[in-house]
Amino acid sequence: MSDNTPDATVPDPAAQPGPGYPPPAPPAYGAPTASGAAQTPPAYGAPQAPYGAAPQYGAAPQYGAAPQYGAAPQYGAPAYGYGAPAKTNVLAIVSLIASIVGFIGILPFIGSLGGIITGHISLNQLKTNGENGRGMALAGTIVGYVGLALWILGTILFFAFFAWAMNQGTVYSS
Repeated sequence: MSDNTPDATVPDPAAQPGPGYPPPAPPAYGAPTASGAAQTPPAYGAPQAPYGAAPQYGAAPQYGAAPQYGAAPQYGAPAYGYGAPAKTNVLAIVSLIASIVGFIGILPFIGSLGGIITGHISLNQLKTNGENGRGMALAGTIVGYVGLALWILGTILFFAFFAWAMNQGTVYSS
């Protein structure tokens, strides 16, 4: 049985999208539609973007004197990680090592004297540059003075003992 009434609308099978296909694109503004009337844009604003197109947005408003994204801030960016550590003064290390070598007796006089001299030079350098090592320079200088004082005291005691021993000789009577 078929309905042959002329007022019934029969959909056109070619105009229907098949399964899995996207729907047909809407006609452009001003182009005639299936009813023959021209399509007009909406009255409330700009025309809409076609189906699937990305929306277009304007630039973000500026609020006061805020910098744009990516612009360098006026106060500087925070640093990530740690900065490079400050160097240790080489003469401070040399002073400490030389003083210890002089104190334990490997180079008694020369080691202590070298520790004192390099310690004072290092302390003078540390006043002007930003290096580390003040504690080592002070320790090297102090240990050098103590080692030098002990070496001088030991030498004096050695010669005093030698002089005392010479006076203790036996007297031979005949």
